[in-house]
Order: sequence, then C-alpha cells, then structure tokens
Amino acid sequence: MLYGVRRDLQADLARRGYPVRVYIPYGTEWYPYLTRRLAERPANMWFFASNLARSARRTRDVRSGR
Repeated sequence: MLYGVRRDLQADLARRGYPVRVYIPYGTEWYPYLTRRLAERPANMWFFASNLARSARRTRDVRSGR
C-alpha cells in the first residue's frame, strides 16, 4: 500500500495477521510519479493538498510553541 494512504486499513490488516507492505516512492523520478498518481484520480489531489496543509500547520505550531 502507498505510504500515508488508508493508514487505518493498513493497521487493521496487519492486526488481523495479513502481511502489509508500505510503498514509499523515492529517487529522481518521484515527482513524475506523484503527478501521474494525482492525475489518475482527482480525489488524490484533495487528499494530497489537505495533508500538505495539515503538515504545514503542525510544523508552524511546533515552531511557535503551540
């Protein structure tokens, strides 16, 4: 499964004894891979944008001591 996608399902499957592998794209071709995945399913863009914003808020809160 792709890293960060349906972590609840990943955990549930692992708890039930199913082998779960988490796929993390890396290397020089990560950006074209990301854009292909986003283009395949428009909902992916919302997922990506909302998680990016959430991460930015967390980083800002940590830096400001909140």
